[in-house]
Amino acid sequence: MRHNKKINHLGRQASHRDAMLSNMAASLIMHKRIFTTLAKAKALRMVIEPMVTAAKEDTTAARRLVFKDLQNKYAVTELFQVVAQKVGDRPGGYTRIIKTGNRLGDNASMCFIEFVDFDDKMAKNAAPEKKTRTRRSSAKKKAEATEAAVVEEAPKAE
Repeated sequence: MRHNKKINHLGRQASHRDAMLSNMAASLIMHKRIFTTLAKAKALRMVIEPMVTAAKEDTTAARRLVFKDLQNKYAVTELFQVVAQKVGDRPGGYTRIIKTGNRLGDNASMCFIEFVDFDDKMAKNAAPEKKTRTRRSSAKKKAEATEAAVVEEAPKAE
């Protein structure tokens, strides 16, 4: 029976899987976005989300806990100084997975996994302001502008 065995083994032994996910987590932290298969991205999300949650409080114990899984001191520094500061007020859901289609060779479903707050194109505050459009004709505007100009010129003539 397979009760309580929900982990995706990704066709690898445990040590190979742990090393691969550690390397992918370090790459995601350093580059903020990586391109991978959907199965690996979902497995990576289960690894990276607890790390970011632990990085919200910058303590020695939290750094040791993250370094135990990450094994890259530059990625740990980047996580605590840059990533954790940017997602400090977010209660969870630090990553986004965007599907990009299938790979040509083996038809594996591919995707981007990225940190939510680091994508400028998807950020709400970076979105351009929408210009309001009306269906009024521009003839009225031109007529009002000429009337205003005539009214302003009339007092000057007196």
